[in-house]
Amino acid sequence: MAANNTLLQLRHRIDAIDSEVLTLLNARAQCAEEVAIAKKAELDKELADLANKEGKTEKQEVCFYRPEREAQILHRMVEENKGPLRDEQVTKIYRDIISSCLALEECLKIAYLGPAGTFTQKATHKHFGDWVETLPQESISNVFQEVEVGRAHYGVVPIENSTGGIVSHTLDRFIKSPLYICGEIQLPIHQNLLSLSRDWQSVTQVYSHQQSLTQCQNWLKSNLPNALLTAVASNAEAAKMASNDANCAAISSIEAAEIYQVPVIQQRIEDLANNTTRFIVIAKHDNLPSGYDKTSLLISAKNQSGALFALLKPLAKYGLDMSRIESRPSQSTNWEYVFFLDIDGHAQDSNVQAALAELEQQADLLRILGSYPVAIQ
Repeated sequence: MAANNTLLQLRHRIDAIDSEVLTLLNARAQCAEEVAIAKKAELDKELADLANKEGKTEKQEVCFYRPEREAQILHRMVEENKGPLRDEQVTKIYRDIISSCLALEECLKIAYLGPAGTFTQKATHKHFGDWVETLPQESISNVFQEVEVGRAHYGVVPIENSTGGIVSHTLDRFIKSPLYICGEIQLPIHQNLLSLSRDWQSVTQVYSHQQSLTQCQNWLKSNLPNALLTAVASNAEAAKMASNDANCAAISSIEAAEIYQVPVIQQRIEDLANNTTRFIVIAKHDNLPSGYDKTSLLISAKNQSGALFALLKPLAKYGLDMSRIESRPSQSTNWEYVFFLDIDGHAQDSNVQAALAELEQQADLLRILGSYPVAIQ
């Protein structure tokens, strides 16, 4: 009886805490609504002042979502977390809280590389929460286009994988796109073999995205050495194809298996246990500093000896760490390349500004693709 009384008391305590949490959540939501009203009033005043000064009365859309502000909140919550909740649980809870409150102000439209069930969709919900409208696209170029023409507020596309390397289509699209990178997402990737066949080792063809095939190449050689490996637009598309043919299989996600009703035959077949894909968030705007930022650059080197060394020298001079460098054909002249660099810090930081000023003197082209908060797990 004593044990039952203790359990009952704990349940009453949980009920009381739940009521208190609900009250606080609604108080936070009300505060968020007041922030939206204040932002709109501030913009209306700026437009009125501009109209009085220059006669311009163009309507501007209020941007309620601020990536740098969200990053500051999440970092603070992790720093204040004393457990027993894990840091990644805390960040997920707060992303959903932020998403729910933001939905009271506006419903964000997010374009992503589809169809439904892709890892890109999963990354989209990890970053923006569930209270957004997601718009699946057939290609990375289509994601860029949806944001460029304004049908989506943001886009999410893959940029690199820890096993398969860079996603060249994403980098190439930036060469001519005016969009900025305003966020990044790191998502652990677990690949699974899906098939309608009861004898999965007898399948004659395996469908998946080229990146997924690369991430599982050793497993495939050992377990399905005679199967034809066919790259398709996405791993969700592969699951859809496998749902119509018992002689084939797909490498895809658990989510895609559920959507297209294809049994999971083998789980976690990726070659490396820490297989991770990095996604980026694209938008028409750049971000203010969050205090936890990195900056992506597009640079074209002058066609002369030691040009690349000259580009990297200012970074070392001002103590900037470079976390990534990739080269891609310039798409304008044969045998000329552009370089994509990730460096620590925000473009408004004094040392970054100084380095960029010197870089501009050395480069044929220097474009800041965006300064944005570093991914939080």
